[in-house]
Amino acid sequence: MDILLLGSGGRECALAWKISQSTILNKLYIAPGNAGTDKYGTNVDLKPTDFKGIKKFVVENKIGLVVVGPEDPLVLGIQDFFAADKDLKSIPVIGPNKAGAQLEGSKQFSKAFMQRHAIPTAKYKSFTAEEYDAACDYLKTLKAPYVIKADGLAAGKGVVIVDKLDDAKKELAAMLKDKKFGAASEKVVIEEFLKGVEVSVFIITDGKSYKLLPEAKDYKRVGEGDTGLNTGGMGAISPVPFADAEFMDKVDNRIIIPTIKGLQSEGIEYKGFIFFGLINVKGEPYVIEYNCRMGDPETEVVMPRLKSDLIDLFEGVATGTLSERDIEIDERSAATIMLVAGGYPNDYDKGKKITGMDLINDSFLFHAGTTLKNGEVVTNGGRVMAITSIAKDLDTAVSRSVYNADIVKFDKKYYRRDIGQDMLKLLEKAN
Repeated sequence: MDILLLGSGGRECALAWKISQSTILNKLYIAPGNAGTDKYGTNVDLKPTDFKGIKKFVVENKIGLVVVGPEDPLVLGIQDFFAADKDLKSIPVIGPNKAGAQLEGSKQFSKAFMQRHAIPTAKYKSFTAEEYDAACDYLKTLKAPYVIKADGLAAGKGVVIVDKLDDAKKELAAMLKDKKFGAASEKVVIEEFLKGVEVSVFIITDGKSYKLLPEAKDYKRVGEGDTGLNTGGMGAISPVPFADAEFMDKVDNRIIIPTIKGLQSEGIEYKGFIFFGLINVKGEPYVIEYNCRMGDPETEVVMPRLKSDLIDLFEGVATGTLSERDIEIDERSAATIMLVAGGYPNDYDKGKKITGMDLINDSFLFHAGTTLKNGEVVTNGGRVMAITSIAKDLDTAVSRSVYNADIVKFDKKYYRRDIGQDMLKLLEKAN
């Protein structure tokens, strides 16, 4: 089978790595890819949102399956584009249609969906610019800290948590009146703050049945000790110690199954990944958000733990036979550390030469913001590279990733050395 994978980040590099191992694969193309994905297939100079360009490539290269990595093409309706085109409608797309992608594309839609189907989540209300005064009044009914979310996609930066009411009102004005996040914040969702520990849960579904992938915990803050600005993710670990059988049984029955049944009852055909951003509040799972694709950097710890053939699972999604497919998970632990450009998530430089990659042989290197320039690998984004190690226990996996993170070099490189340390302390207490 010839496959086209859309995207250019660490998530897509990890997916390309996993797809390339399949015996079912003939050729893999990645559009646009990065300096690491070309090890697993052929990079194609196409934007994931260039639907007409993608059609031309798919037809000319007889692509049999399209895998969508990032959220933008899904929210913009790439699955619907294929389904409506006579030349493309027989080609499966791994990713939901536009209606299903609203789970991520609109915070208001996802919160209302959870409310309709009794899925546990924080209480909330949504507001537009015309309702600014009412929004301020609603803030007064909540206890600090205050959670304000842009309704639409904001590149992972549309959620703000502030401790003071006056700051919350200013943030509200910046989003609604000053269009801080553009069209994404024409509407905002204000919700109560839930105190707990977050965990990312992933499934792949054909719309009827689903397979549970390894869970992960990512680290969003740029600074050690979970301080500083929010980022797209500074690292991740898997498995998550507190996500035991009892907790995951609650997730299954209260969240995953009601979500699948809810989509079915609303006539939404959903074929692809669902990412459940959860929070563990005193042993009880609540949904913070849905994503309509795999997470990043979570994919970089999840894929190394998946022993099953990923294309076999994709075929099950495409043909509605996922329930007949087997899924096998590596029991070992994985830890990912992101190497980022100095200054990220604010302004940073690109084009810095990367060295030391050839010295790593006991960890996976998943490129993210990289490109080739004059035959050399250079930085091309804020999050540059994910270093993932897999080992018999979390402590060993974390230590190995930290060790190798120091070996890879580029100017102004930065990374967190404390990824997973909170979970290691949890394990120590349990023992």
